Amino acid sequence: MNEQSPDPAAQSKYQVRFDWGRRGAERITDGVHLVVWVDVLPGTGSLPRTTIVGLAPHGAAVLEAGLVDASATARWILAEQERLGERAYIAIVAAGDAETGCAADDLLAAGAVIDALAALGIDDTSPEAAVAAAAFGGLRRAVRHLTSASASGRAAVAAGMSAGELHDAAALDANDTARVLRAGAVATAG
Repeated sequence: MNEQSPDPAAQSKYQVRFDWGRRGAERITDGVHLVVWVDVLPGTGSLPRTTIVGLAPHGAAVLEAGLVDASATARWILAEQERLGERAYIAIVAAGDAETGCAADDLLAAGAVIDALAALGIDDTSPEAAVAAAAFGGLRRAVRHLTSASASGRAAVAAGMSAGELHDAAALDANDTARVLRAGAVATAG
C-alpha cells in the first residue's frame, strides 16, 4: 500500500461520513468541521458529554442528535456551513458499536440526520452514510415501533424508561432546536 494513500475507513473524500462508536469517531473525524453524536436512548453504552466533545478535532463543532431533532440538526449544520463560508465536512457517529451491539435506533436516527442533510443539499455522502440514510428512508414510518422493539428499546424499558418516554424519544422531528455541545471555531476572514 502506498504510504500516502489515506485510510479508506476514514471516508475522507466525502463531505458526510458515518461510523459507529468511539473507534468509529476516531476513524472518520480527521479534518471535519462538525461531529454529530447520535444516541436516541442514552443508557449503559452512552459516553459522557465531555468524552463526546473530546472525540472531535480542535475547533470542530459538536452536536448531539436523535430522531427528535434530526432536521433541526441538519438545519444547524447548513447554517454553520454558511457561517464558515466553505464546504463543511461532517462526521455522523452512531453511539452503538461493537461493544454495545448494533443499535437499530441509533442507525435510524443517524440516517434521519443524513437524509435531512441531503434534503438541504449537503449530499456528498460516503457509501456508509448513504446506507444509513437508505435504512431510515425505507423505514421512516416505523421508527417509533422499531425503536421500542429494538434491543436498546427493550433494555431502556427494563432499566425503568416508560413506554411514553420511549415513544417521545422516537418522535421524529419533535424538537426544532439542535443540541450543540460545542460551537465551532470562529471563522477567519479570508
